[in-house]
Amino acid sequence: MILRREQLGNHPTVFRAMTGLTVAAFDQLLPELLAAFAAARRRRLDRPNRRRAVGGGDAFDLAVADQFLLTVVWLRHYPTQECLGYLFGVSDSTALRAVRRCLPLLEQSGKDTMRLPDPGRGHRRDLPALLRGTPELAVIVDTFEQRTQRPQRRQRAYYSGKKKAHTLKSQVAVDEDGHIVDVADSRPGRWADLKVFRRSGLAGKLIRAQVGALGDLGYVGLDGVSPRLRAATPRRKPRGQGRPPEDRRYNRAFARRRITVEHGIGRLRRYQALSQVDRHRRQNHTARVRAVAGLVNRMLDHRHDS
Repeated sequence: MILRREQLGNHPTVFRAMTGLTVAAFDQLLPELLAAFAAARRRRLDRPNRRRAVGGGDAFDLAVADQFLLTVVWLRHYPTQECLGYLFGVSDSTALRAVRRCLPLLEQSGKDTMRLPDPGRGHRRDLPALLRGTPELAVIVDTFEQRTQRPQRRQRAYYSGKKKAHTLKSQVAVDEDGHIVDVADSRPGRWADLKVFRRSGLAGKLIRAQVGALGDLGYVGLDGVSPRLRAATPRRKPRGQGRPPEDRRYNRAFARRRITVEHGIGRLRRYQALSQVDRHRRQNHTARVRAVAGLVNRMLDHRHDS
């Protein structure tokens, strides 16, 4: 069966398995994507150096809605171009062109869903007294790594000692309700988490929004990034000594607060374009992460509304 929105929508369970979205969530997102697609096409056709009159050239082999469906299926399952084209009854080059058209629009849609928490609206819920010194309103920051094909150049720059492989590192910030509020540019796997944070520009956004940051042990020193940034990390074990019982209690309470970022990363990595070995020589990796983050946020919003 050739995949199309009309036919696949009649099978809600299969639709969700193929896309990670419910039919209703996809249909709610679609008008925004169609408007962005039309605007982008209009800009491309109206360029001043265009030689062919508007209306000339070949028509799309897929309807625009099906092109977005194809791209979401590609993000979810990360098939090869040939397999993707076969599923949708088109050539592999047509499938590739659809992904290239739609991925930047999905990335922008994802960025539009990312908003830092409002200090005037939400505050942390009841927490142990041990955590009173942590920021009252904060996002939780963490990174994940995706294996990539070995680069032909600068191999050492992308070699992660932690994963014992060449990887790309993505930093994700999640609010305490589970929504992804920021995705930093993808960096070589060799970079330390704290270095990724410093280069991401997230610190300035948090300071302006009066929002703190929580990180794991990879972010020790986070509170020293800026004197105006409120941040906290777990307590490290003293060198050559046992860990004090109060530190153990603090770290357990801290882990309960920051577990939402682990769940958020887990939702992202259900999309195989962020889990399998990257086949695209690290190109457009940031766009993929942001596009998937937008889909995850839309699905969470849809759950809360229903």
